[in-house]
Amino acid sequence: MRLTKLGHSCVRLEHEGSTLVIDPGGFSEHDAAQGADAIAVTHEHPDHLDLERLRVAAKSRRGVRIHAHPAVASQLGELREQGAEVVEVTQGDAVRMAGFDVDVYGERHAVIHPDLPVINNVGFRVSAAGATLFHPGDAFTIPEDPVGTLLLPIQAPWSKVSEVIDFARAVRPESAIAVHDGLLNENGATVYAKNFEVTLPTVDYSRLLSGEGRDV
Repeated sequence: MRLTKLGHSCVRLEHEGSTLVIDPGGFSEHDAAQGADAIAVTHEHPDHLDLERLRVAAKSRRGVRIHAHPAVASQLGELREQGAEVVEVTQGDAVRMAGFDVDVYGERHAVIHPDLPVINNVGFRVSAAGATLFHPGDAFTIPEDPVGTLLLPIQAPWSKVSEVIDFARAVRPESAIAVHDGLLNENGATVYAKNFEVTLPTVDYSRLLSGEGRDV
């Protein structure tokens, strides 16, 4: 399974000719979802869901499947009219997305502040050819099944570094790739990496720039 980072929390996964894109939001590349066979959206915040990027996907591949929580799916009527197939998913679902087996975990976004509403959020555990990867969206959901590669949201309005570290320790992946880093400058990224080097010695941590990829 090949992973390419496309900005912030967006990744493109490729396996045996199939392409799955997760969270093509407003901080991702404009063509992040172009040509995708399937798209998965964790929640409705604009840094994870951008209608213009989904329009690009729908125009480039008629019949593209967009998998999302019902709260997100209800906002995608325009994409249905363009020929996209919108598939609702919730906690506990097991779904085939293009050439990938996907288990859905989680229900709620992490709390930003008690005065702000908590929205729905789902995470996706993706499997292909024995490799497993988990994208939690904006939550510290711990999947029941083992995870080889964790997409680790390293910086967000809803987290602090100690929580990020504890989350990675609880999931116990072999490797972690930084996501949710669109608001982080290079100085901050270096500080985070040093913290993870000390506190997560058994995890192969890396941060990819937009357009960079690796096999997982």
